[in-house]
Amino acid sequence: MVHWNFRENLSYKHRLRRSYYELLRDEFDQFILNYALVDSYNNFLKKQIAYPFVEKRELKPRAIIPNVEHECQNAFLVILLEDFIPHVHKKYIRFFDMNKITKINFIRAKMLSLSEKFDRTQKYIENVHFNDFIKDLLPVDYALLIQRDGASTARDRYAVTHFHVRIDWPVADAAEDLAIKLRYISKHIYEKGDKYAEDVQKKFFEYYGLPFMVGGRRTAAIVASQYFQKLNFMTTVYAASSESRALLKTSERGVSKAILAKFNNEEMGQIAEANKITISYFKKNYVVLWEAKESICLFKVTYNYTSHARVPDDGKLRDINPDPYWLIVGEQHILPKPDVWTASPLKYNMIYS
Repeated sequence: MVHWNFRENLSYKHRLRRSYYELLRDEFDQFILNYALVDSYNNFLKKQIAYPFVEKRELKPRAIIPNVEHECQNAFLVILLEDFIPHVHKKYIRFFDMNKITKINFIRAKMLSLSEKFDRTQKYIENVHFNDFIKDLLPVDYALLIQRDGASTARDRYAVTHFHVRIDWPVADAAEDLAIKLRYISKHIYEKGDKYAEDVQKKFFEYYGLPFMVGGRRTAAIVASQYFQKLNFMTTVYAASSESRALLKTSERGVSKAILAKFNNEEMGQIAEANKITISYFKKNYVVLWEAKESICLFKVTYNYTSHARVPDDGKLRDINPDPYWLIVGEQHILPKPDVWTASPLKYNMIYS
């Protein structure tokens, strides 16, 4: 289900824009990983509360995540687009003049800490103060929208353009859209009855790696991800919640989750040996925090889709079977620290070890 244009189908101008977008996204990945996970750990540390590390079972497909909200965990929803959303989509993606990034709107929203020192150029992602600016914005309700500035015709510029962006497409419509594309229904989610419609919605959440009907931001994230398949360019959605303690990312590459993981000395030795690196190299380039004698690293799992979650080769209608998995664990990596340039992710089977 590819909704964006492949690189070879783009003009040279748009290929350059694609490259620029991917470069900016790579940089934003590092910032958002640090904010979602490392900064959250430090929030717990400041309040002298033990950090609730994610258990391995919580990363398995169909895992049940403990229904506990941790107020020290940074929670947010960010949408990063290769192009900009046409106005026709405002019915379901609520971005208006009243929630544009302007000083007047910040004053109306009583975000005075921003409005008093507001510099309109800091909304651009290339601005040296962008990370500080967006850090102030991330705790706001709903979503932040980062997209190409349509007013900049001379060159491609990306900026956070709107705050308090609501995703108002119904979950049932999103599930229906996915099921039609996967050929489980032909026109309507209730065409095979209420029980079948409920199964369709449960599978929609599984498709994006979430338990059925989880909290607001994560549900909004996957609904937005499904809606953006109506657009013909790349889209990336980041969501972090106080329950999951993980960073959920959806993009053209599928679904991934990143967490903080602890490793003892023996495990560090095994990781170093398996990847033919020294312990000192591992500590220098991969350990973001220390807790007692255990290292804390960024760990990422990328999920793959099974045949049940892909368009059938024959294109024929089929029935949903609730039992088969739609998502399986793909790759597992220990990530380098966000400020490290030369180290590569290390393969490490943590979930099923």
